[in-house]
Amino acid sequence: MAKVRVIPSENGKVGKLIQHHDKESKKKLRVAAYCRVSTEYEEQAGSYATQVEHYTDEIEKNPDWQMVKIYADEGISATNTFKREDFNQMIADSEAGKIDLILIMSISRFARNTIDCLQYIRKLKEWHVAVYFEKENINTLDAKGEVLLTIMTSLAQQESESLSRNVTMGIRYRFQQDKVLINTYHFLGFDKDENGKLTINKKQAEVVKQIFYSYLNGKTTTQIAKELEQDQIPNGAGKTHWHTSNISKILRNEKYIGDALLQKTYTIDFLTKKRIKNTGEVPQYYVEDDHPAIIPKSFFYKVQKILDKRRDGFTVPNGTHHMYPNKYCFSCIVYCGHCGDIYYRNIWYTDGRKAVWRCYTRINFNHRRGRGRRCPGRNVLEKDLKQATLMTFNQLIRQHHLADEQINQDIMKVINNTDGPTLDEVNAQLDRAKKKLLETATMGDDYQELIDHINSLQQQQAVLSNQ
Repeated sequence: MAKVRVIPSENGKVGKLIQHHDKESKKKLRVAAYCRVSTEYEEQAGSYATQVEHYTDEIEKNPDWQMVKIYADEGISATNTFKREDFNQMIADSEAGKIDLILIMSISRFARNTIDCLQYIRKLKEWHVAVYFEKENINTLDAKGEVLLTIMTSLAQQESESLSRNVTMGIRYRFQQDKVLINTYHFLGFDKDENGKLTINKKQAEVVKQIFYSYLNGKTTTQIAKELEQDQIPNGAGKTHWHTSNISKILRNEKYIGDALLQKTYTIDFLTKKRIKNTGEVPQYYVEDDHPAIIPKSFFYKVQKILDKRRDGFTVPNGTHHMYPNKYCFSCIVYCGHCGDIYYRNIWYTDGRKAVWRCYTRINFNHRRGRGRRCPGRNVLEKDLKQATLMTFNQLIRQHHLADEQINQDIMKVINNTDGPTLDEVNAQLDRAKKKLLETATMGDDYQELIDHINSLQQQQAVLSNQ
């Protein structure tokens, strides 16, 4: 019969904790610890410090252990490992062969996700790294370790899911009780007082008013964003770079009229924390007059109509659907007398550069498909269109009851040889008129006369700017 001689393993990683077979030549066990608390609450901060202190003493007092590092993540959830920097570093160091044993207080400190827990434990076992859970008295290199881990981790995951569900129900109950939770981080126009109530940031509120008024006066979100960038006005994040999406979100935000729509988004998976837009899957709560308003409701609802109009576009009598281009002054206001379609602006370079307005149907007529006849609507030079518009405006002005007063003022200026207001004076008058308009609209008074005055000032502003 053959003689068998047993050759022990190099590290002898068997038993409750890792022990070496040769006491005389044994090397110190490289030990690390992982600590984590799930929140940043004051009572949890003490637990965090206690964990770090406990394992530092535990490792240092053992003569057979060599301290590698205390890995610690503070204020981070255990349901996934994506944002746990020290945890991920610990796994990387284990793969690099820097760690033999990891000490952890409990399974819930390691992971509350069964899949993540088993995945990382199996990886560590492949690298001959043991994990010892002190509370559950589980060593992952034991034969029964993985079975116990599966059971305990599943319970931890259920606990986390139950906790998440309870938190969600608590938040919804507060919503029903008119207790609004609003995050003011990067929220332009508002701050929070010591009681958590929204208060108006006056400087930022002026920017919000400017955005709403500019949009009401026909400017696009792109134009508004460019103007704010040119003026170096900071957004909610304190940066001077504006996106059109920033402008759109501000224009759509009901909180600027003092109301609050709650639960616009919701969490679909407590493990990944992924949130999606609420399109009716869960209830929403609309709270009116919750906090001071920056924008009058009448202004806000007018803006919503314009936003919806530009989003939905329009259909002309011949069935062609268009969005609302407003890049040029005649966009969407000049229609073809033959087919009813709108006119688009083109540039011709024959005999110099010329701006021409052309019927959309005429431009896009497809000869190959042969669909009907090409629209006979004639092309119109932009200079002729401007001249015709000017003549029409002059006729309307002559018929207006305030025209005589304005004409008399102009005549007196010429007689007295006096100049009109400067551009700076007109700009100052325009700013005062805009503020007065917002105040008047908030009080519910008639503001049509103010709008006419503002339009007049804007015309003066345009003339003086071109001089």
